[in-house]
Amino acid sequence: MGRHSAVKSGEARALEGARVLVTRSPDRAAPLVNALRGAGAEPLLLPLIDFERARDQHSLEVALDALRAGAYGWLVVSSITTVRALKEKAAERRLDLRGIIPESVRVATIGPSSRRVLEAEGIPVDLAPDDVQSAAGLVSVWPAGPASVFLPQADIADDVLAAGIEAKGAVVQAVTAYHTVDYPAVAERRLTATLAAANGWQPGDGSGAPQLTPEAARAELARGRLHAVVAASPSAARRIQASLAPLEDCRFIAIGRSTAAEAAALGLPVAATAKEPTPAGIVAALRTVFATEGNES
Repeated sequence: MGRHSAVKSGEARALEGARVLVTRSPDRAAPLVNALRGAGAEPLLLPLIDFERARDQHSLEVALDALRAGAYGWLVVSSITTVRALKEKAAERRLDLRGIIPESVRVATIGPSSRRVLEAEGIPVDLAPDDVQSAAGLVSVWPAGPASVFLPQADIADDVLAAGIEAKGAVVQAVTAYHTVDYPAVAERRLTATLAAANGWQPGDGSGAPQLTPEAARAELARGRLHAVVAASPSAARRIQASLAPLEDCRFIAIGRSTAAEAAALGLPVAATAKEPTPAGIVAALRTVFATEGNES
C-alpha cells in the first residue's frame, strides 16, 4: 500500500495517517512521539541506540574536579545525553548540575534542545549558534582568542568541534562522558539520570507508542506500511542502514547536516533535513516532504 493512499494533501494535514519510525529508546522518545501524534501521524518506536557511562571514569572525574576548581573558562555541551551524563556524575556527589559548574564558567551548546534542558536545570547558556545548529555552527560563532575549554562528549564524537575551537586559539580538554551502544545498554552501565522538564523536551517512556523489533520493522517496510524514519545522529543512520536497508518507499528524515551526510555516504536517500533539531523542526520537515508529494500526486 502506497503512502499517498494514507495521507491527505496540504501541509496542515500532510501527516494524517503517516506511520513514522522513531529510532530512539522509549525513555527518550516522548517529545517527538507527542509532536508526531499532535500532527496526526502514527509514531512507532524502533530503538537502535542506547548510552552507557564512560568506561574511563577516572579521566572524567579528574576533569570534573578541575571544572569545579575553576580550571576551565568554558564548558561545551554538544548533546542532551551529555547533560544526562553530567547530571549523573553530579548526583554521585550529592549535587545538582549547578554544584559542579561554577558560575564563573561560560557554557556553550550547539542546539536549542540542549539549551532548553540546561536552562531547565538552572544552567544559563552563554553561546549557541542561531543559524546552523551543529558543531560546525558553534565553531563559526566561537570567539577568537585564548580560552580553556572542557568538552565532555560521546566516545564516537568526531574532532570537528574540538579542532574547530582550538583553531580559534583555545585549549580544549576533550573527555569521553558516555558511550554510544546498540540498544539495549547493559543495565548496570546505562545512563539513567532524569532531566528536568523543559519547553519542547519532556522526559517520558515513549508515551505508549508501539515498539517494533528490527524484524518487525523490515516486515512493515516490505508491506509499504512505514512512511518515514527519523535519525538523530550519524550513528543512528549507520544502524538504520545495517538493520533496515533498503528503505523502499520509506523516507529518511535527518536531524542535522552530519546525519544527512552520513546517510548519503551510506547510500540512503535523504528526503529532508530538519532545520532545527527539535520535535517541531522534525515535524516541519516531515510536513514539507509529504505536502510536496501530496501536491504532486
